[in-house]
Amino acid sequence: MDKKKILSWNVNGIRAAGRKGLVEWLRQASPDILGLQEIKAQPEQLEERLKEPEGYQAYWNHAERKGYGGVATFSREKPENVSCDFGDSKLDLEGRVLVTEYPGFTLFNIYFPNGKKNEERLRYKMTFYDVFLDHIDRLKEQGRKLIICGDYNTAHKEIDIARPRENSKVSGFLPEERAWMDKFIARGYVDTFRHFHKEPHRYTFWDMKTGARERNVGWRIDYFFVSENLLPAVTDAFILSDVTGSDHCPIGITLKTE
Repeated sequence: MDKKKILSWNVNGIRAAGRKGLVEWLRQASPDILGLQEIKAQPEQLEERLKEPEGYQAYWNHAERKGYGGVATFSREKPENVSCDFGDSKLDLEGRVLVTEYPGFTLFNIYFPNGKKNEERLRYKMTFYDVFLDHIDRLKEQGRKLIICGDYNTAHKEIDIARPRENSKVSGFLPEERAWMDKFIARGYVDTFRHFHKEPHRYTFWDMKTGARERNVGWRIDYFFVSENLLPAVTDAFILSDVTGSDHCPIGITLKTE
């Protein structure tokens, strides 16, 4: 029985992360698959070691707007298929989705929208959530085994945020966003970290302007969810909170494969 290590990281700019040791960290961490979010670059803007790291196939979905959003997936094994949309043109312009299909599972690497800017962006975020969920439900009904990693931009429960009361009216911890997370779980998807770890004060994002990381005043908004039919193969889920280089830290799972 083989094991795969799959990691996910919102790098808040891949070029900045590259200057802070991303390639060296990747070599040391040595995941089988790495999903990156908020890359803020297009491949042609990158030096070769970031564009296609040694030992990996690299796949990109960048936003139409330069310096904004975007996702990348680095994979040791060549996927059977790669796509980068839900088939909804309104939602496919910001480079938020990369889907890589493997023999035993399909991996979604997603940078979900942030709703903090204004009401319009919050509506966009909630629409994106619903279109995404309908899309993966159709795949799950076909018997597909799904992994959905990335920055969801919502802390689900009070245990997932250091200051729940102070943020109860802030996008990222609004009742409607948290209710969508409840719905997501009710539809048959499992928060892998909480499946293995029940303890508080485990976060994946900290506001850099306020020095929140040093005080661990954070949010857990980055997740690996899996469809229930894949859960028996997941052997661990973890947060790599000691890894710096972004306002987020990497997260991961290990998976038994045939």
